[in-house]
Amino acid sequence: MSQHDEEPSGGSGGEDRTIYQHPLAYLIGLEGIALLRAFSGAYDREFTLARLHEIRELLESPNALGTGIEARPISTREGYDSWAPSYDEPGNQLLEIEQPIVREILDGMPIGVALDAACGTGRHAAYLASLGHTVIGVDSSPGMLARAREKIPQGEFHQADLHELPLADDSVDLVVCAIALVHLPNIESPFREFARVLRPGGHLVVSDHRGLIGDIGLPVGFDDPQGDLGYMPVYARLASEYLAAALPLGFRVLRCEEPRVPSPLLDDEGRTVHDGERLPPQDPNEPPYTWSLHAEAIDATNAAWRGKPSSIIWLFRLERR
Repeated sequence: MSQHDEEPSGGSGGEDRTIYQHPLAYLIGLEGIALLRAFSGAYDREFTLARLHEIRELLESPNALGTGIEARPISTREGYDSWAPSYDEPGNQLLEIEQPIVREILDGMPIGVALDAACGTGRHAAYLASLGHTVIGVDSSPGMLARAREKIPQGEFHQADLHELPLADDSVDLVVCAIALVHLPNIESPFREFARVLRPGGHLVVSDHRGLIGDIGLPVGFDDPQGDLGYMPVYARLASEYLAAALPLGFRVLRCEEPRVPSPLLDDEGRTVHDGERLPPQDPNEPPYTWSLHAEAIDATNAAWRGKPSSIIWLFRLERR
């Protein structure tokens, strides 16, 4: 999943910066999205008044869940190296929703040489190998690559980024790039590299994370070795941006899917419906982890996340250069 080890960039402005995250800001944001849905007619008067009452209660104790924290931008290499030991553990809803669709697409691909670009721990590379493909993996994170090599000892792996793939022109039949472009401020360069290494008639499978709403992508937070909070920027983008990067290079769209998160997201007890678990409540002395905050405003959370696409999944074929 990790990708290009460029200098970290802090949000839509494209400048490196420390960001400030307050738990109440996230909760009030969810309440706001829920109220907009109600204003559009999705919910009734009772729901609207309940949200306004809940906002007043939250504002009466603005620091009850913590006073907020500043997080510094970190590179994808740094972030995914720290995530590598636990990345494959069950419970990552994004991957559990995305993976079956990607695998169903891969099941229909001709067997050949397959590149897993930003291969992470090799979850898609391992499946490609099981189908009979000759597998090449590229990633910027040494920690992720170590896990991938353990899974696919017969594979060929390189530490590199998506802007300069260490492969020859016209050398692969299939490229997979999963949940990685979301960390890049622009995607034109990776798509050019995908087109360069693919043989004419080859296929490209891209999956990517979708933002919470509009262009709002929630940064991925990590504790660094010093115990400080760092974050990897996330860039939410329109479907048209992928098309603008792909179509001029000769890619043709064969398929596009946007699987949605489960709805409701939480049950009445605050357990995540997807896995039946409830994360520990937000510790005021810890950074504001969004999933731990959801149980503080169950109805607003379910309304804000209702129908939200979890990811976008593309299948392209390279028709020409």
